[in-house]
Amino acid sequence: MKTLNNLTALAAVAGTLLLGACANTTPLNNTSAGNAYPQQNTSSYTQYGVVQSIALVPQNSSGTPIGAGAIAGAVVGGILGNQVGGGSGKTAATVLGAAGGAYAGHELEKRNQTQQGNVYQLSVRLNNGSYQTLTQTTNNDIRVGDSVRIDNGVAQRY
Repeated sequence: MKTLNNLTALAAVAGTLLLGACANTTPLNNTSAGNAYPQQNTSSYTQYGVVQSIALVPQNSSGTPIGAGAIAGAVVGGILGNQVGGGSGKTAATVLGAAGGAYAGHELEKRNQTQQGNVYQLSVRLNNGSYQTLTQTTNNDIRVGDSVRIDNGVAQRY
């Protein structure tokens, strides 16, 4: 009976880890341009305009508050806690192990996430009179009032 419980616990841990490995961590609308970050109103052709404003804004984190690290930590901690004691002490150890494992897994996941930093948000008045907002990791030495060329959502002075 004890072997069956251990196999069930092992299957639960393996299933949780497999589901965590399937998670998509890349942001949507990501572009392959080296200095660009996901933009708004991207286009696949060249546009021209004048920079109206530049703002340095914090980059959005793609992490979730509770992720696979916390879940996997809770499962492992619960299994380890279940191996300790007997009766109501065993139940308490299981709960404490799950809570401690969830906390440890969450902290490890936070430490492994890269620091995102800041990005530049440029507001450009296009030659056709419309406005476009771009978000990119570098400003390419662009200043307010500069004429820019927008190629595939990346602004560069010209």
